[in-house]
Amino acid sequence: MKFTDGNWLIRDEYKVLGAVQVHDFEQNEGKLTAYASPQPIVTRSNMLDTMLLTVHFHSPLPGIIGVKLVHHAGVTERGPVFELSSQTGNHVIIEETDEEAVLKSGSLSVHIRKGPVWAVDFYRDGERITGSTQKSMAYIKEDNGNTFMREELDVGVGEWVYGLGERFTPFVRNGQVVDLWNKDGGTSSEQSYKNIPFYITNKGYGVFVNHPELVSFEIASEKVKKVQFSVAGESLEYFIIDGPSMKEVLGKYTDLTGKPSLPPAWTFGLWLTTSFTTNYDEATVNSFVDGMAERDLPLHVFHFDCFWMREFHWTDFKWDERVFPDPVGMLSRLKEKGLKICVWINPYIAQRSRLFAEGKENGYLVKKPNGDVWQWDLWQPGMALVDFTNPAACEWYASYLRELVDMGVDSFKTDFGERIPTDVAYFDGSDPMKMHNYYTQLYNKVVFEVLEEKLGKNEAALFARSATAGGQKFPVHWGGDCYADYESMAESLRGGLSLGISGFGFWSHDIGGFENTAPEHVFKRWLAFGLLSSHSRLHGSKSYRVPWAYDTEAVDVTRFFTKLKCRIMPYLFNTAVQATELGLPSMRAMVLEFPEDPTTEVLDRQYMLGDSLLVAPIFNEQGNVTYYLPTGKWTHLLSGEIVDGGSWRKEKHDFFSLPLFVRPNSIIALGANDVRPDYDYADGVSLELHNLEDGKTAATIVRDVKGAAELTVTASREGGAISVQVNGSGKPFSFALKGLGSIVSVEGVTGEVDGSVLKLAAGPKQLAFTIHI
Repeated sequence: MKFTDGNWLIRDEYKVLGAVQVHDFEQNEGKLTAYASPQPIVTRSNMLDTMLLTVHFHSPLPGIIGVKLVHHAGVTERGPVFELSSQTGNHVIIEETDEEAVLKSGSLSVHIRKGPVWAVDFYRDGERITGSTQKSMAYIKEDNGNTFMREELDVGVGEWVYGLGERFTPFVRNGQVVDLWNKDGGTSSEQSYKNIPFYITNKGYGVFVNHPELVSFEIASEKVKKVQFSVAGESLEYFIIDGPSMKEVLGKYTDLTGKPSLPPAWTFGLWLTTSFTTNYDEATVNSFVDGMAERDLPLHVFHFDCFWMREFHWTDFKWDERVFPDPVGMLSRLKEKGLKICVWINPYIAQRSRLFAEGKENGYLVKKPNGDVWQWDLWQPGMALVDFTNPAACEWYASYLRELVDMGVDSFKTDFGERIPTDVAYFDGSDPMKMHNYYTQLYNKVVFEVLEEKLGKNEAALFARSATAGGQKFPVHWGGDCYADYESMAESLRGGLSLGISGFGFWSHDIGGFENTAPEHVFKRWLAFGLLSSHSRLHGSKSYRVPWAYDTEAVDVTRFFTKLKCRIMPYLFNTAVQATELGLPSMRAMVLEFPEDPTTEVLDRQYMLGDSLLVAPIFNEQGNVTYYLPTGKWTHLLSGEIVDGGSWRKEKHDFFSLPLFVRPNSIIALGANDVRPDYDYADGVSLELHNLEDGKTAATIVRDVKGAAELTVTASREGGAISVQVNGSGKPFSFALKGLGSIVSVEGVTGEVDGSVLKLAAGPKQLAFTIHI
């Protein structure tokens, strides 16, 4: 939202009262409060007929400083509010001098200047990282009576801004206007299903605006040296989160808002759906499942989309008996084939649904201010909304989900949750403006907790479309409705990278595109991208997504990359645990892994899958690709080719290849199973040590399917000697050198040496040996 007219003038309809001078300070229980005047206080007459901005500075966690601007404190605070972590203790230090007041938290400090010029500066160990200058903090009145609170934070030369949720516009936010308001807008617009009021910059700090309602951002747009954000009302709160690295910012941000939960290992396999408006019954489903098996295509999850329920009855959680007369038996038969089952749901209740009358009678549906049930005909005739602010409504909704889990359902695709009205009244009195974006959090929480309750911790997984801050606690999320073309494939990747850098650990997209039917070449290129994503799903709108519907080669490409993903599961599942422990995304923007390399700052057509695999999808039929490799010797995982980084590369690939490189100084764990994502990763694992440089150390962890460390491996090189420490399972494994020549001799362990590979049988759980090259 723009309030100014160029650099000097205010727009006619607004009156901006910005902080000009501090009047005084107060300290109370670790909180520092400043009172700022919108005009110089020269005489006592300046203290009349004016306002004061109350600015509270506090710290919920070390390295995080909160700032809350308040105009009128008498406003009744109505929920919802984000669930944030905090700790008490002595991590806050407050100091005052003649020149300034300072609040310190870890390496981060905020300095509020005394004297005639208002200034708020944030420092990391003595280095200023951003700040708010005179008149940046402001209370704003609009001619129509609306009021706003605004802040403007400095953006330095060469500073790039990222995040704000899953956004399909350019990856770097500088120059963009972003209004955080969840909408069902597809992947080809500025709208977003997942609006997250958090951004991060390449200077190694983040900003979280603690408001679930509409937050309007001007990112180096209205004022090109500022990130401006504003909300309606009488108060505004935000947090500065220090890294100093971008990875550490994500760690602290997810400490504050919640770490991603660990999805079960089976979810990382290949999902196949019925598609949306296609016709299907048990025979059709079995033709898909059996067709995959007959073609040696590993399949792990089958998803039933909307029409598992009867038309015009969504959502009633009842199988359409005309099409599925024996749903329990059908699910049992599918599970005997080794499949997990997912079904589509949403929080919208059609008037013909059996839930509508129950919900209306018991007050479980969102109401109009006059007490009527809120309804419209968009999506479903007479559609209403479940009121998840009512605990009884949550339990009612959950009871139907439990019945489905008892039938054999393992996961729910929690679709929709974006088109939430504001002309309504909630059971708990929540502010409808705040509930618009926050509704999805309550919806996904109810569903996720049912799965945890019925299946156990780390056995719950959604396939969710909408989200707000904290939604990362309920994975997995997917990118929504995309077209079946290369442009949508690229915009989907931008959205996934943006969501990942906004605190979400796991993300997926519709392989081949949702709308329309992709040409064969688009589908095959998208397969490689999709199966080198955190989660992988074949899904469409009006046509089936079985590979043989495209051509014979599509079947072969599906097989190749599905089996590859199963083989890299020991590596990928360790990456998943990193997401839960460190708040890092599985699919990482290049700048996260290489913050010291300025070339990576704007890259959005390639990514790191975990910390050691670089993936550059191909966005054209010809197979041409241009990508960047940072400094070092990189090994192509598929071909074994070793190339020097530090430059751009141009190549051409067939459908069975793409740039997929192993980072130097890495250990990649490859599993012994290429048909399932959930198996004993440590048994027969191949540990590949790639291009370990002299004086460097590489390490990895191989985990079990519950996420516990089963095998910990560290390798250090001094000249021609590589010292290896292994703690763990005692199961057989191999240790292979990549880019390091052949093994000359081994000390400390007995095993079979074959060129550059050392094969070890089952033995002690702790090993220490040296390889000479």
